[in-house]
Amino acid sequence: MSAPSVLFESSLSNLKLLARGKVRDIYDIDDKHMLIVTTDRLSAFDVILPDPIPGKGLVLSHVSNFWFEKMAHVLPNHLSGMTLAEAVPDAAEREQIEGRAIVVKKLKPLPVEAIVRGYIIGSGWKDYQASGAICGIQLPEGLQQAQQLPEPIFTPSSKAAVGDHDENISFAQTVALLGGAMAEQVRKASLTLYQEAAAYALERGIIIADTKFEFGLDEQGALHLIDEVLTPDSSRFWPADQYRVGISPPSFDKQYVRDYLETLAWDKKPPAPHLPEDVIQRTAEKYHEAEAQLTRA
Repeated sequence: MSAPSVLFESSLSNLKLLARGKVRDIYDIDDKHMLIVTTDRLSAFDVILPDPIPGKGLVLSHVSNFWFEKMAHVLPNHLSGMTLAEAVPDAAEREQIEGRAIVVKKLKPLPVEAIVRGYIIGSGWKDYQASGAICGIQLPEGLQQAQQLPEPIFTPSSKAAVGDHDENISFAQTVALLGGAMAEQVRKASLTLYQEAAAYALERGIIIADTKFEFGLDEQGALHLIDEVLTPDSSRFWPADQYRVGISPPSFDKQYVRDYLETLAWDKKPPAPHLPEDVIQRTAEKYHEAEAQLTRA
């Protein structure tokens, strides 16, 4: 198998660049469509690292598209009927982004990130230790790190600009931002998506500990699933055969990079340090492992 192409930053001369996010480059096509290119950039602690992870963008695109199709019965998504060849007629430019680019409908993104937690880990574990609650949701006493919650919980956050940190918000704050009916629809859709995906992934040896969804509205106000969905970037994936309550399990996601960065004397502000080659390669392997387990027939 040949080594995957590496793309740190896309460059398309015939389309207007709208934004470069932590991972994605977004281009304008027309009044109804945009092009989203998933690069190999990696962010940790909300800082973009200087070293790309080879093939990461291909993995994220493939996994997202897999879930968009699988979850279409729950909610429509932002994928459009326009082909990549129609959006980018130039074959040389198209080759640069093949397998990493999708043409999406222009939708109005909601100003919240919909986070669902099925297990207690990360910032949720820290909050629970301090207060017995996560995002104001009171939990039973005596839970251990990485323990499965009695039922998944919806813990939204506000969206931050690149370089800033998202902030956890309560459901009441979500209602204030979205209105009661839309907040409830987002919560219900998020929990349904998580529960169906978690059950499917577990059959393939992966625990989805938590994940983040993003939503947008069309001109009629209909809710759509947008951005990426249930990838190793937007979720915590744990190998089920190595899961133990009471410890932070190994993961398929960028936690491996975070763990390495935590060993450095870095203040988690730009510029980020370079990654050693072995960390880059091991991280790439983890992304590919997750893709293979989730999307195999």
